[in-house]
Amino acid sequence: MTKTLLILFFFIAPLTVVFNQEISQPMCGPGGSEYLHASVNFQSYAEEADGYYLFEPQQPQPDSAHIIVFFHGYGAYNPMAYGQWIEHLVRKGNIVIFPRYQKSMLSPLPSDYANNCAIAIKDALKKLSTGDHVRPKRSNLSFVGHSFGGAILANLSVNYKEFGIPKPSVAMLCSPGTGFVSMGTLDSYEDMPADIKLLITVSEHDKIVGDEFALRVFNEAKNVKDRNFIRQFRDTHDDEYISAEHNEVYCLLMDYDSGHRSPSARRSMRISRTNYIDYYGYWKWFDALLDCSRNGNYCKYALGNTAEQRSLGCWLDGTAIKEVEVLTK
Repeated sequence: MTKTLLILFFFIAPLTVVFNQEISQPMCGPGGSEYLHASVNFQSYAEEADGYYLFEPQQPQPDSAHIIVFFHGYGAYNPMAYGQWIEHLVRKGNIVIFPRYQKSMLSPLPSDYANNCAIAIKDALKKLSTGDHVRPKRSNLSFVGHSFGGAILANLSVNYKEFGIPKPSVAMLCSPGTGFVSMGTLDSYEDMPADIKLLITVSEHDKIVGDEFALRVFNEAKNVKDRNFIRQFRDTHDDEYISAEHNEVYCLLMDYDSGHRSPSARRSMRISRTNYIDYYGYWKWFDALLDCSRNGNYCKYALGNTAEQRSLGCWLDGTAIKEVEVLTK
């Protein structure tokens, strides 16, 4: 079996379903539904592997907005897989750039992914500076990535000058890793910018990439002042259930279906759920990181091993969900 086919097999392995729970998104605060905009303008410039999808806030359309680059997992180049989170971020007032970086599951090789993402970021910033687009704020660039996207994100964070992109101020890696594939990783992450706000999350039962890469980045980026490592656990209560597996971040929204039906896209259609770990985990942490970086607010919801950071909310009867574990050094 070729290395490319091994990559494909590894990343399309079946995963356990996260059962849906009838919960409500918080009304305010990090992860909450206090939105500034009523709609999203979704556009595709993603015909090629170095292309991208663009999401801009609308109703009302702002003059300018901060930029978030969202790096998908292996094969998940259809943005519908992360659609609800993307919409949440854009309606909060951000522009989201979603690099495609893959033409298909088999092409190009992972060694090309980071460069494709850098091309997409630069092209998107140029596009946003023309016509009636929302103008990009080039300061406080923020990165969030899942799985292989987390490895790409880490590479670009270290080598942003070489790739010719703005320096990121926020980086959140969700279940990052490349499995047994060495392509796409660096020899060291010790040159991660010291002033970046770095948050790395893993799940207890991630059988796809585990936590080896995540711990490596966390331990090698020791010069980063604000860096935390979060481990999420499986929990059950009566008929309610929250998993702790690799694709927790999937939150399907068919409004952003590009039409591509890769194995990753089909899997997201089967298993995606939007539940506690989204509202009170990923969305909360990233919202708080953004606000902390830009305004100095909500830092304790994203960093510091605080009660606000560790909490995943409560089951429907008010019983607390098992907290996450946080490492700060």
